[in-house]
Amino acid sequence: MIAVSAPTTPAVLPFGSWPTPITSELVVASAVRVSGARVDGDAVYWAEASPSAGGRTQIVRRDPDGTTTDLLPEGFDARTGVHEYGGAAWWVRGGVVWFANWLDQRLYRLAPGGEPEPLTPEPAIPRGDRFADGSVAGAEILLVRERHGGSGATDVRNEVVRIAADTPSEPEVLVSGPDFVISPQLSPDGRRIVWIQWDHPSMPWDDTVLMGRNLETGDEAYIAGGPGESVSEPRWQPDGSLWFLSDRTGWWNLYRWVPGEDIKPLVVLDAEIGVPGWQLGSSRYAVLPGGRVVFARWSKGYDGLAVREPDGEFTELDLPFSAIGSVAPYGVGSVVVVAGTPTEEPGVHVVSVDGDVETLQAPRDLGIDDGYLSVPEAVSFPSVDPAGLPRTAHGLFYPPANPAVAGPAGELPPLLVVIHGGPTAAALPVLSVAVQYWTSRGFGVVDVNYGGSTGFGRAYREQLKGAWGIVDVADCLAAARHLAVTGRVDGARLAIRGGSAGGYTVLAALARADTPFSAGADHYGVADLEALAADTHKFESRYLDGLVGPYPAAREVYVERSPIHHVDQFHTPLIVLQGDEDAIVPPNQSEAIVEALRARQVPVAYLLFTGEQHGFRKAENIRRALDAELSFYSQVFGFATDVPEIEVENLPR
Repeated sequence: MIAVSAPTTPAVLPFGSWPTPITSELVVASAVRVSGARVDGDAVYWAEASPSAGGRTQIVRRDPDGTTTDLLPEGFDARTGVHEYGGAAWWVRGGVVWFANWLDQRLYRLAPGGEPEPLTPEPAIPRGDRFADGSVAGAEILLVRERHGGSGATDVRNEVVRIAADTPSEPEVLVSGPDFVISPQLSPDGRRIVWIQWDHPSMPWDDTVLMGRNLETGDEAYIAGGPGESVSEPRWQPDGSLWFLSDRTGWWNLYRWVPGEDIKPLVVLDAEIGVPGWQLGSSRYAVLPGGRVVFARWSKGYDGLAVREPDGEFTELDLPFSAIGSVAPYGVGSVVVVAGTPTEEPGVHVVSVDGDVETLQAPRDLGIDDGYLSVPEAVSFPSVDPAGLPRTAHGLFYPPANPAVAGPAGELPPLLVVIHGGPTAAALPVLSVAVQYWTSRGFGVVDVNYGGSTGFGRAYREQLKGAWGIVDVADCLAAARHLAVTGRVDGARLAIRGGSAGGYTVLAALARADTPFSAGADHYGVADLEALAADTHKFESRYLDGLVGPYPAAREVYVERSPIHHVDQFHTPLIVLQGDEDAIVPPNQSEAIVEALRARQVPVAYLLFTGEQHGFRKAENIRRALDAELSFYSQVFGFATDVPEIEVENLPR
């Protein structure tokens, strides 16, 4: 790709209208989302999902000579529907790959040089049996099965099952009864299994329990976890010890358990090793031969790698990475990581315990001058809690960046306040070309880590308990006002955008008389909390109990906090983008708010994307969504742009 450089003398143009090589086409062109690095012998495997391939997930093997091979033939997609968010859809041992196929959700076995062969039977209803989170134990596989009965969220069973690793068979149920089970692991001697379980209304970052069973006697035993403790990532070690993460101190740290002994802390820091379990299969630490452990730790909005020596000493590695997706052991003194930086998308890298880095799969080369890339600045700002008492919130601020253009003298840029989903997620300080799409046009962007976000400890995460629609809204308003008051952005041109739970916060922030925002973008967000409580998937069907209150006992709170019931205060222009196959936030949520705004003659634009679920995966739809949102802002804020114009209903010309 030929690099696009900037002229020596910047032109002066209105903010928002700046010409840029970072187009929607560049956002998706050759864009690959890399995840789940694994090591098998001397080969490294990872998954790649590409918008140009409709979001299909391919499994890639890299051999020691540097050769990379796509393993899945056409028609196969390594993606699971367990919990709807998926994760841990494939695993590998001895060159054999097992994976859940998106189309039918059956489990397949792919031997070297062969074709995928189904191991699980045809389910009673299409895609009714879903598999994930497997581990190979000799001639068998332990894994999670999510069985759908066809009657909605109440007719779904999550179980730990066991199947033969190389021949088709009916899964044998080992664990059933809890609402959710994940992370089944067999001990090295084959005598014990462990797993993590939890029940409604808890979510996996609230209260989980690590359980064990002696396969010879059938006796089950509690190991760790319970009310107020989230446990994750259990891993047996060759010496028979079990390592796992727990936030019992208020931070997800690392612990060791040996049957018959007390649990011992290994890494205790005011930093997060763990991540919230939206997807299965997180991998944030790796134990190396000899007892060293390399772990990722999230602190003050940034990720990094550290090494714990067998004697308990810690070393922080001096690396450029600011966001780390997975960590896997590689040889005696290295790990393979999926990691990115503020100026590079995630790639696959080998990192030694001495801090040396070898790149196995480089991030794509954008082919543009680095001056077009806005580097995020960690910001903290004052906000308030539900009682009006002062508290501090956090975010990442991206100033406009374009070496070829400057804004008019005396003017400040418009601001996009970005609200992440979850809401138990986080703003990541890793290069997002979709963010640079805005900053290179002259927008400031602030990605808000509002109360409830991950990465700041359990106490910060729990600030949203019972306060969704209050704390998150207060923090996004506070972020916008802080940046305006401090002279970073134009307080008259503040916009807010978010998807899923972030879309709810967008709507809640706009459905109030004192909103500072003059434009908003809702991506498949929640307009009616009561409707969501009645019509969503099993994993989140009781999530609102903790965020809002038990339903229907707290029905008045649901009504009070639902933006759909406050459209009389809604006067801000809004664009709504929605997938027609979304099972998490169904289209009726978007259609309800759009119809209500139309009835009140509020400016609104609505785009429904065929074949998209919760989040857009197809290149053409990602492009259309970005360009449509830019067209919307250009019409509301009054600047020129070169993208196709969309219709904004009720917007005065």
